[in-house]
Amino acid sequence: MKLAEFTDKHNAFRKEIREFAKSELLEESTQIDRKGEFPWHIINKIKERGWLGVPFPREYGGLGLDTTSYILLIEEIARVCASTAIMIAAHVSLACQPIYANGTEEQKKKYLVPLARGEKIGSFGLTEPNAGSDAGGTETTATLVADTWIINGTKRFITDGHVADVIVFTASQDRSKKVHGISAFIVEKGTKGYEPGKEEEKMGLRGSITSELHFEDCELPRENLLGKEYGGFKVFMETLDGGRISIGVLALGIAQGALDYSVVYAQQNILKGKPLHKYQWVQKIIADAATEIAAARHLIYHGAMLKDRGEKSITKEGAMAKLYASEISTRVCAKLQSIFGEDGITRKFPLERFLIDTKLM
Repeated sequence: MKLAEFTDKHNAFRKEIREFAKSELLEESTQIDRKGEFPWHIINKIKERGWLGVPFPREYGGLGLDTTSYILLIEEIARVCASTAIMIAAHVSLACQPIYANGTEEQKKKYLVPLARGEKIGSFGLTEPNAGSDAGGTETTATLVADTWIINGTKRFITDGHVADVIVFTASQDRSKKVHGISAFIVEKGTKGYEPGKEEEKMGLRGSITSELHFEDCELPRENLLGKEYGGFKVFMETLDGGRISIGVLALGIAQGALDYSVVYAQQNILKGKPLHKYQWVQKIIADAATEIAAARHLIYHGAMLKDRGEKSITKEGAMAKLYASEISTRVCAKLQSIFGEDGITRKFPLERFLIDTKLM
């Protein structure tokens, strides 16, 4: 399906990613899930192509492409392996983007350049045991002593947390001010007083590392503040505008991957002497799925293209895209699973993986 505003360059980039996903990732995807291991061998191949810095200027180590190109990347990878796709999404939209948008020139050169080149992996620490969607409940604290920030607290459910070299995170300077007391910071792996904690045993996206982050009297230099003091809420809200589109396109890619596989299955299998795809109930499930996926795709790329045009805010568009795509992906995967009959509840086919992976969205 083509959207009117896709350029030839976009279409060529999609083709390049799709060919990579088919040749390098398709056969690996099931084992990545079964083993529950971070796919370093795949990430290294993606890094070599410069795809960990797709939307950032070349002067900062990126490819100099647009947001739409980045969204194309996530969709095509998610169609085959959502664990790999969410790693890229967290790295690009949650770690690199806030540094690009809010960092000083020195921070961009020190952190963004190696991140965009894929020399380092990035992560974003917002969620805590008692705070996530309720950002005002942030309990991690930051106290400025002379020229040093003293950080104490715990983050939880952090994508790429255990493998990240650079983490953008939030902490409260004044908890009485709730969201207005929060600031954003950058910490590097190996910093004294900081270490990743336990990895979560998840029911889906098992190749994606999700872990705790612990800060115990962690000392950061004053210049590791990202943006302004007490400006952390603004930093991560702007970050989440793009992050929601990323989650939306992850859900879209999973749904499209499930549909792709279901169509092939319906074409190749027989039920009571009749090709499966000839049954009207199967045709309806596939038609409904294709329609909902198309609607989600329009919402998602509309938001991405608005961002590329320089729209000041895409908060509404990002939220709508994430909401709709995540809901239809769960619904579509569940309905498509029924085409496989009793095999639909086994691990014989990847529909089980698609359905479980999309629940996180």
